[in-house]
Amino acid sequence: MLKLRVTLTSKLTVVSSRPVSSDKVHALSALDRAMGCHSLHVIFYYKNEGNWFESFDLDPLRESLSEVLTLYPTVTGRLGRGEDGEWEVKCNDAGVRIIKATVDATLHEWLKSASGSEEKLLATWDDMPEDPTTWSPFRIQINSFQEGGVAIGVSCSHMMADLTFVASFFKSWSEFHRHFPITHSPLIAPLPTQVEVDSLPRGHATLPSSSPSTKASSLTNFATATFKFSDSTIKQCLYKVHDSCPNATPFDFLAALFWSRIARVKAPKPHDQTHSLCICTDFRSLLKPSLPIGYFGNALHFSTLSQKVKDVELGGIVSAVHRHLEGLSEEEIRASNEGKRVYGSELTCVCMEHLVVEEDHESLLYGAVFGNNEKPVHVSCRVGNVEGEGMIMVMPCSEGGLSRTVMVMVAEEELDELRKDEAIMELQADMVVAGCGMGH
Repeated sequence: MLKLRVTLTSKLTVVSSRPVSSDKVHALSALDRAMGCHSLHVIFYYKNEGNWFESFDLDPLRESLSEVLTLYPTVTGRLGRGEDGEWEVKCNDAGVRIIKATVDATLHEWLKSASGSEEKLLATWDDMPEDPTTWSPFRIQINSFQEGGVAIGVSCSHMMADLTFVASFFKSWSEFHRHFPITHSPLIAPLPTQVEVDSLPRGHATLPSSSPSTKASSLTNFATATFKFSDSTIKQCLYKVHDSCPNATPFDFLAALFWSRIARVKAPKPHDQTHSLCICTDFRSLLKPSLPIGYFGNALHFSTLSQKVKDVELGGIVSAVHRHLEGLSEEEIRASNEGKRVYGSELTCVCMEHLVVEEDHESLLYGAVFGNNEKPVHVSCRVGNVEGEGMIMVMPCSEGGLSRTVMVMVAEEELDELRKDEAIMELQADMVVAGCGMGH
């Protein structure tokens, strides 16, 4: 066995600097509860060149976290059952669990050599126990690398929040740390009733009464790898498909590329030659009035695109993805999605284009600056307990502009083929955190 390079050193709990009312509760929406089997893990990597991070125990970082938590009573709360038997957050200011760890590698060495299973150690997680009264649904892990690098892993039950909220919360922490105004104030309020009821996949009707941590384990041995595509590369790619899809986005192209290449390595279908891609998008901006970035909860819509992708010109697939997303509307979000599952049996592709600000192509994911104007050099995101055919996540990249990071989690044999796929390799992607499979 390989020696583990991540060593957990201590655990503590950080509470808000000003206590909240102990009788305040926040009911989770039906859409939130549908996420109950899943967890969310986001890791922000920093070089720490200005030594803004030294020791969390005595560091202003801990003080600023305690201060910002006063705005987020649901983050420091605990899950429990309401009078109607459904899950709710009891805002009892029980605090956020903090784990500290050291990494036996430099940040550069880690990003070049770590496997997906190793990276999971930077955001350790315990599934919810039967009695969740003392279980922290949010946890933060501070990982110190050799020669000064640091990675901050934020994990939570997906039933509590989505990636957009986690990114906004993390940025708020950094703004408190630098005594800056909060860009995205939290909105802790119920999801509009009609959206809550009608956008929920019907296959989850019984989930609210079951334990969120209960889920049959997948038989697939997944492996992960992360591909980083430069701004110039994506510009060239969009130019090549311009005739087929003149308004294509980086997501349209990359979703089509990886979908088609993964379909190519799958066993041929005897009759039906179509392949299905479940596309996960954020619907905050599609509602009227729109939900703010800081909305606490899940604002995700899952829709399926099915078509033939093998031996089909890439531009045509890009166009199909673009038309599918362009056709999404508030009406569709409010319509029932018969037979769908969140992160279900189909290959799921997560779109994070909404996290890119149009004016300067900056991303919320890379907006958290704690000291010395230093932005993250890489941000990793993972959803726990994904089954079926796996997941593709298309995220903004540290370079900015049209650059994108693509995290792929598929069967090991499929990932082995993707690593040497000519259509992907000719785009000269940098690979990070692309070591052994998760099962190794």
